[in-house]
Amino acid sequence: MSVKCYETVYKNYGKCICLENDKIRLIATTEVGPRIIFFGLCNGNNVLFEDIDRNFYILNRNYGVWYAYGGHRIWCAPEKIPETYFPDNSKIAVKFKNNTLTLTAEKTAFDKQFSLVCKMSDDYCVEIENRISNCSSKPAKFAPWSVTGLAAGGTEIIPLCCDDKGFLPNRTMSLWSYSEINDPRFTLTDKYAILKQKTSIAKPFKVGFNVTAKQIAYILDKQIFKVYFDDYRKVNYPDFCCNFESYTNNLFLECEFLGEEREYHPSETAVLAEKWEITPTEWDNKKIIDEYIRAL
Repeated sequence: MSVKCYETVYKNYGKCICLENDKIRLIATTEVGPRIIFFGLCNGNNVLFEDIDRNFYILNRNYGVWYAYGGHRIWCAPEKIPETYFPDNSKIAVKFKNNTLTLTAEKTAFDKQFSLVCKMSDDYCVEIENRISNCSSKPAKFAPWSVTGLAAGGTEIIPLCCDDKGFLPNRTMSLWSYSEINDPRFTLTDKYAILKQKTSIAKPFKVGFNVTAKQIAYILDKQIFKVYFDDYRKVNYPDFCCNFESYTNNLFLECEFLGEEREYHPSETAVLAEKWEITPTEWDNKKIIDEYIRAL
């Protein structure tokens, strides 16, 4: 069995590039982005959010319109206008070699260059490197920040730190000003947090944690989507030192990973690595959730 890479047209995203084996498929945009716009089983539905109608967008001063498009993207943290929402509406460079797809955008007006590197093997996993290069002649302070928009209707499970720190704290939780602690989509326990995407609730909610379990899960349509990421380290993370954040509204749910916030030297590249896995099951969603929580 081999990994195939080929051009395709996907919905209203124009020309795209597809990476697949006989189990899973990944589709990335090439006319905008970079964005991974599809990830799922070869015979299954997309686990990623698709903003077909371009409902989620930001007017960014003199720079134009930034569109979410959906799917997966790479950003700089902390979030700020205008740099965060600099429109990425131009064509990207595409390279495929040794089962690895590299997607590279043009340099931004803020002297950064974004790229995604996707490596697929013969199982249900794909490895992703999110890269941000400092193209300026001066050090730039930021943190790499990967954002994955997930399709509506799912349930996210976030394992919480259970390390025994004695007299010291072991868990960090950040809440945004628009987040209500009693939001019906949000459940907090000693071992895990649950965040559900509900199309009936438009009010946004966002929360951040120090996740030491190196994974989170999203359950949707009798399948489990897991994201594995680097261990929580003793470095400076944004947003009160959270390495994981999650946002939801009535359209989608986002799982977000953050790297170290520091000064990156000229020509230095910040790299944030993660691995995606999606597997089917005959269980209903409630049983998948129960079994995942039981294993924590």
